[in-house]
Amino acid sequence: MSDVTLGSAPRRRSFLRYTGALGAAAAISTTLSACSSGPESTNHSDGGDGKDGSLQTLTAVIGYGNDGSWDPTQTASAFAMAANHHIYEGLLDTDPISREPYAALATEIPPDLDATTWKFTLRAGATWHDGKPVTADDVVFTFARILDPDTTTLVKGFFASWLKEVNKTDATSVELVLKFPFPDGAPRLTLAKIMPKHIYGRPGAWDDAAMGKAVGSGPYRQTGHTPKSHTTFEAFADYNGPRKAAFEKMNWLTIVDAASRVAKISGAGPGAQIVDNIPYANIAQLEKDGREVEGGAGMNHLFLLFNTAREPFDDVRVRQALHYAIDRDKMIRAGLKGHGRPATSFLNEDNPSYRKASPDYAYDPVKAKRLLADAGVTGLKINLMSVNVSWVVDCLPTIKASWDAIGVETTLDPQETTAVFTKLDQKKDYQVVAGASNPNQFGLDADLVMHYNYAPDNIWMGYARWSGSSEAKRLFRLMDQAAREPDADKKKRMTQEYLDVVAENVVIYPVVHNELMTAWDPRKLDGIRAQPYPGINLLQAKSAN
Repeated sequence: MSDVTLGSAPRRRSFLRYTGALGAAAAISTTLSACSSGPESTNHSDGGDGKDGSLQTLTAVIGYGNDGSWDPTQTASAFAMAANHHIYEGLLDTDPISREPYAALATEIPPDLDATTWKFTLRAGATWHDGKPVTADDVVFTFARILDPDTTTLVKGFFASWLKEVNKTDATSVELVLKFPFPDGAPRLTLAKIMPKHIYGRPGAWDDAAMGKAVGSGPYRQTGHTPKSHTTFEAFADYNGPRKAAFEKMNWLTIVDAASRVAKISGAGPGAQIVDNIPYANIAQLEKDGREVEGGAGMNHLFLLFNTAREPFDDVRVRQALHYAIDRDKMIRAGLKGHGRPATSFLNEDNPSYRKASPDYAYDPVKAKRLLADAGVTGLKINLMSVNVSWVVDCLPTIKASWDAIGVETTLDPQETTAVFTKLDQKKDYQVVAGASNPNQFGLDADLVMHYNYAPDNIWMGYARWSGSSEAKRLFRLMDQAAREPDADKKKRMTQEYLDVVAENVVIYPVVHNELMTAWDPRKLDGIRAQPYPGINLLQAKSAN
């Protein structure tokens, strides 16, 4: 790999900087222009139409915080990831629904994805938002950070197992050298958002990125960022790539409160044109108001995370018992208003690698009691710490009722998501955590999904205190063997077999997969497709006028 200076790259930054579950405490400095005290388009109920009736300023509401890390190599923030797809480009990017790759900064997809060297030429005339040209040095710089063995980044887990190095071949060309043939890696290149070396190679620049500074080569440039409030964008005039900006300006508001979020898209003159994370109870009223409301069913799920370093959760029988005890059909009726499915594998049923797992944890309180008895556990009391995501909170009473019914005294402890993950990051003691997750933010292939939650030195494995166990080591070996298998059918069978290992151990495991709802005003927007994972993608949207 080419020699690259990484500045003050962190060796293992706090998860506070990794995820959208958590927030940066302060706004970035005024290196961003036009940082306003509030979103400008909120003064216009019509969204700021132009003289021809087209929508000039789009107002969107995201039901997640904008104060998590914005560093593309670190973030799992729903808000930041969605925004970064509009600000940055990968060599290849992917369609937000099909996840099929297309050439973004690169001129084409390599013709032979089964090869162990992929060659890319950068798009002629591609420039950063500050006007400087995009070069091969920027590409090498970005991948050097991702693959650096002394730097822990979130996306490293999606690349390190198969990508050996990235080399500059000339000023505008690079080659990726793979450890073995891995065609599934092509869609993952959208996760390696290419970042300008002259900006992020400076000391302290990665901290700036985490706090919200975003300078890319994509169709929109960031013009303002106020954590816990809003982020603003405008069309980048010099963008010459495949998916051009359709709106002159965008204001994305972060509104975590469900009622306030719905109010923005309600009524005759809504203050926003599109809102994600719509509560199920509000669908009918929004449709009556003339809004389009569609759902995306994917891997979004409520999961349970166990502290396997604490008795009795180190006993797999206890973990299994608590899953068997949950009446998931009741949870779907009461908490999700029918918009969900019981989890029958770590993967959702629509995933190409899905097979019903063994075991599948169909509701069986008798078996749950027997497993607890076999483990010698009586009088168990659980404090169930959980995130305060609205639909998760709606599901918690079913968990409590189910566990109470088998003699496990349960106390519900919902908290701000930031508080939950700060405690986990600080290695505070806990018993069980209920949270919401969706690895499909990153992609669809099973190996990628698994590496988000299960992998050596993985952040989540650290939370579970499980990666050193013999079962974990066996799982990691099976994952590695499946990744290296060239035959697609055999790889799928091997994947399904190790997913059974995950199901047997239920260290981090879904309870239900639910549907995510998005609402928009069809009088203003066209080309919207509801995503089955948090956030929105407006790269193919346009004004309805």
